Amino acid sequence: MDRYSLLRHLPLRRFKEPPPVVNVLRLAGVIGGLGRFRRGLNLASQAQLIERAFKTPRLGAVALAINSPGGSPVQSALIGDRIRALAEEKEVPVIAFAEDVAASGGYWLACAADEIYAHESSIVGSIGVISAGFGFPELLSRIGVERRIHTAGERKSMLDPFRAEVPEDVERLKSIQGDIHDGFKDYVRARRGDRLKGKETDLFSGEFWTGRQALELGLVDGLGELRQIMRARFGDKVRLRVIDGPRRLRLPLGFGAGAMAAPDLAASAHALVEAAEERALWSRYGL
Repeated sequence: MDRYSLLRHLPLRRFKEPPPVVNVLRLAGVIGGLGRFRRGLNLASQAQLIERAFKTPRLGAVALAINSPGGSPVQSALIGDRIRALAEEKEVPVIAFAEDVAASGGYWLACAADEIYAHESSIVGSIGVISAGFGFPELLSRIGVERRIHTAGERKSMLDPFRAEVPEDVERLKSIQGDIHDGFKDYVRARRGDRLKGKETDLFSGEFWTGRQALELGLVDGLGELRQIMRARFGDKVRLRVIDGPRRLRLPLGFGAGAMAAPDLAASAHALVEAAEERALWSRYGL
C-alpha cells in the first residue's frame, strides 16, 4: 500500500469549532461634546470603535454596555444610526444592556439594539426633551450692571439668561422641543414596535422607571447582566471582547500644551461649570 492509500484509510481528525466572539462596546457618560475639559459621547469619538466592533471574524453579536443619563439628541441619533447601519450590513445582532441608567438619549442608544436587557434596579426611559438654565436679570440690576446686547435679527438673543423671559421665546423653544420629542417617539415606536405594552401618554411623558417596571411596559426585553445573558445565548466558552480606544493622559488644570504656569482661574471656573452640568444630568436619576 503506497502512502497515499494509507492516508486515505487514516481516521479523520476532528477540529473543534472556535468559541463565538461577542464584542462589547461601552457607551458610558453624557452624550454630546461637553466642552474643553470634559468629553462626552459623540459620533466623532465613537465612530472608529463602532467600526471595530463589527469587524471581528466569527462574530456572534455586538453587545452595547450602556450607562448614560442622556444628552444631545443629535449625537444620540448619529451613534444609533451608525450602529444600525453596520448591524444590517454585517447581519450581526446587537444586544443592549442597561447598567445604572439608560435614560433619555441613553435609552435612544439602547433602542439601536435588537434586544434590550436591564438590571432590575436600572433606571430606564425618560423619553422626552428638556432644556434647563438660569436667569439673572434681577441680580444684574441689584449690583448695578447694565446688560448691553446688539443683534442683527430680532430673535437672535432668544432666551438670553440676563434678561426677563419673553413669552414668545418660551413658546418658540417648546415648539422646537416638541419637534425633537416627536422624532424620539417615532424612533422608539419603530424600534420597539408591538413590544411596547404601556399607554403612549405614560411611555412618552418623560417619566423613567426601574428595569423591572420597564420590562412590564415593554421598554426592555428581559432582566439580566451582560455576561450572564451572553453565556446563556452562546455557551459558557463565549469570548467577550471589550472594544476600547487608547487611554488618554489626564493633565491637571493649568497644564496644557506648552503651559507650565499657575492654573487659569477662568479655565478652572469653566471646568467647574462643566462638571456641575454633567453632575446635574446624573442627579436627575438619583445617581
